[in-house]
Amino acid sequence: MKGIVATIRQSLLPGNLPISIILFLLCLAPLFLSDFRINLLGKFVAYAILALGIDLIWGYTGILSLGHGVFFGLGAYCVAMYLKLEANGGKVPDFMSWSGREVMPWFWKPFASAPFALTMAILIPMLLAFIVGYLTFKNRIRGVYFSILTQALSLIFVVLFIGQQAYTGGTNGMTNFKTFFGFSLAGASTKLVLYYIAVILLLAAYAFCKYIINSRTGRVLVAIRDGENRIRFSGYNPAGYKVFVYVISAGLAGLAGAIFVPQVGIISPAAMGIVPSIEMVIWVAIGGRGTLTGAIIGAVLVNMLKSLISESFPAVWSYFMGITFVVVVILMPLGLVGISQQIKSFLSQFIGVKKSGNNTETPAPLQKC
Repeated sequence: MKGIVATIRQSLLPGNLPISIILFLLCLAPLFLSDFRINLLGKFVAYAILALGIDLIWGYTGILSLGHGVFFGLGAYCVAMYLKLEANGGKVPDFMSWSGREVMPWFWKPFASAPFALTMAILIPMLLAFIVGYLTFKNRIRGVYFSILTQALSLIFVVLFIGQQAYTGGTNGMTNFKTFFGFSLAGASTKLVLYYIAVILLLAAYAFCKYIINSRTGRVLVAIRDGENRIRFSGYNPAGYKVFVYVISAGLAGLAGAIFVPQVGIISPAAMGIVPSIEMVIWVAIGGRGTLTGAIIGAVLVNMLKSLISESFPAVWSYFMGITFVVVVILMPLGLVGISQQIKSFLSQFIGVKKSGNNTETPAPLQKC
């Protein structure tokens, strides 16, 4: 705990300028943006928490997960059920009544408690990740095979949640939330408080990920990314570390879903699909994987761009996003954060070539043996 607190302090010092600037801008944003834009930005901040988890497992460990929408959706559904029960005064939600259910299912009853719902929003995704990760990594399933498996997991949960109309709301999901801890979700002050809670959680998530990366465990994770077999031959068990980082990443996704729902007001199985899960990876790729700051920048910037372009060009906005991704991947393989690094590398090469061209020194004469 002391290490995490120290990391938070370091994150706010001038020595860590990028994250300090990001937090400064996020804190000042409500002074310049409308309530609608602040609500959108709060959603993007929730996405940034999710992106940190993906960067932790993909950027630092080299495990590409294309099913993180499942963990995000599970966390969101846990909080959504609490909001639904609070709005109905503990009675059976409307989507259950429409399906003919008059009695609350036993597994949903504990979600009438806010602490329980918030805790399960993190623990349930972590439990699922532990089961999936243990079964796959222990059997040395990795690379593209693991990515395909996570896509299948996403598809399974989408079909499951759509099919269980009486328990999950089906295709429409859960919506029509009214209050959160007794405060009206429609109120501007409540939305502002939720926004700042999301910013605080983003800072805590960043500090937690930074703490892991700077620790011995983080060095092992990077070593697994660079050469898993060498780590195994060195006496380490890569499977245990991979399960650990997968579970942590899923917990961050669940946390993001928990703060997403009260701000947006709806969650449906569509958020757990394959396409949203791939988009989450794109955020990290554009921002710069292997850099926590890049994950935050990518998640916020890409979604802001998506929102602005879809408002101005609703028919072709997806093409703009696709072109942006292709350009970044081809011209900026290190992402937006890596631009400065690429410029420095280019300048050093250019200056080195120029110096070598102007070098007119005569070689030293050969010595007689």
